[in-house]
Amino acid sequence: MTQATPSFETLRYAVEDGVATITLHRPDQLNAFTAQMMHELIAAFDATDADDNVRAVIVTGSGRAFCAGADLSGGSSTFDFEKRYGASPDSAHRDGGGRVSLRIFRSLKPVIAAVNGAAVGVGVTMQLPMDIRLASTDAKFGFVFARRGITPEAASSWFLSRVVGISTALEWCYTGRVFSAQEAHERGLVRSLHAPEDLLPAAQAIAREIVANAAPVSVAISRQLIWRMAGASHPMEAHKLDSRAIQSRGRSADVKEGVSAFLEKRPAAFPETVSRDMPDFFDWTGEPPFA
Repeated sequence: MTQATPSFETLRYAVEDGVATITLHRPDQLNAFTAQMMHELIAAFDATDADDNVRAVIVTGSGRAFCAGADLSGGSSTFDFEKRYGASPDSAHRDGGGRVSLRIFRSLKPVIAAVNGAAVGVGVTMQLPMDIRLASTDAKFGFVFARRGITPEAASSWFLSRVVGISTALEWCYTGRVFSAQEAHERGLVRSLHAPEDLLPAAQAIAREIVANAAPVSVAISRQLIWRMAGASHPMEAHKLDSRAIQSRGRSADVKEGVSAFLEKRPAAFPETVSRDMPDFFDWTGEPPFA
C-alpha cells in the first residue's frame, strides 16, 4: 500500500528508493523535543508502517544537533505535569518520550539512527529502540536526567541496559555527564563513527542493502521477534514464537521466490507486503495497557 507523503512542522519527511528519512527539524532550537514533535514522530512512524514503498527508516537531525533534549523554554515547570496538564499528583501520566520510544519499538520497518550532533536526554533515549545507530565524530551524548533533578524516561530503564549493559547504563545515568561519540562507540551505543559529511551516506548504504536484498515481511517479523524476546523469561518463549514464524513463512510466496532466486542466481523480487501479509498468530503492533 502506498501512502501520501505526510506534512509536519517539527520534522522533515521524505521517501526515496524505499528509504524514509525522518529529520528532526527545529534547528534554531537544536531540535529540542516538544509535545508537537512527539505527536509528529508517532504519526511519522504510523506513516512508514502503512507505506509498502518504505522498506527502511533513517532518523537524523537538521543543523548542528540531533536533539538537545526536552525544550526547557517552560522553565522549572517543564517536567511538572500537574502544573502543565492539570494532572493530579497521584495520577498516572504517560511520558511523551516513552510514547515515542514505544512507537518505534512497534515499528515493522528497520530503523537506523544517523546521529549528526548533540543527543542529550530524550535526544538519546529515543534512539535506544532504533536498530542501528551511526554517529558523526562531532556527536555528543548525555543521559543528563540526574543533573536536572529528574529520572531516566522514554522507557530507557528497559532499553539502555539491553543495549550497553547494566554497569555502563548505571554509570551514565548516575553521573549525567555528556560524553563523546568515541566513548559511545567504545561502549556499544553506536555501531560506527563517521566524518560529518559521510554520516548520512553510510546510513543510506545500510538501508539500501536491506531494501535490495531482504523480504519486507521477513524483516518486519525478525525485528519484532528479536526486540520482544529481549524481555522473555525463558528461551522456550522465543522457540515457540520462532516456530510459529518459520512455519508461517515456510509456505509463503516469498519463500518460493527467495529459494528460486538463489538457485537461479538472480536477485529476488519478493511479492508479499507488510500491509497485507503479516501473519496473524501474534499481535505485532500491540502493547500492554497503561495504568
